[in-house]
Amino acid sequence: MKVAVVVLALVACVCANSYTTKYDNIDLDQILQSERLLKNYVNCLLGVGNCTPDGNELKKALPDALASDCLNCSEKQRLGSEKVIRFLVNERPQVWAKLAEKYDPNRQYQRKFEVTAAKAGIKL
Repeated sequence: MKVAVVVLALVACVCANSYTTKYDNIDLDQILQSERLLKNYVNCLLGVGNCTPDGNELKKALPDALASDCLNCSEKQRLGSEKVIRFLVNERPQVWAKLAEKYDPNRQYQRKFEVTAAKAGIKL
């Protein structure tokens, strides 16, 4: 279950001005293709399901990562974030909408990242 930390690719705990790289080598494709893992961790993030310890870490780190433009993310985490966002926007828009409503209800981050996302081929 440790793999779900990367569901939104904003990997786990905040430690000394950076996020842990403990989960950077997880196979994102495997996670994104697992309906069960995706559902469990999305439910955790939405506060409608139980969280594993790593799910709780992600839930705690996500607001900071959004607010700081992932300043404390490693390059691998940034690339993973892009991959996960692209997948959710294109393949699971209903999941993306729920997460966006929870973590960006005023769409401030969507507006902030629209240009960056567009350059990566992601239409938010």
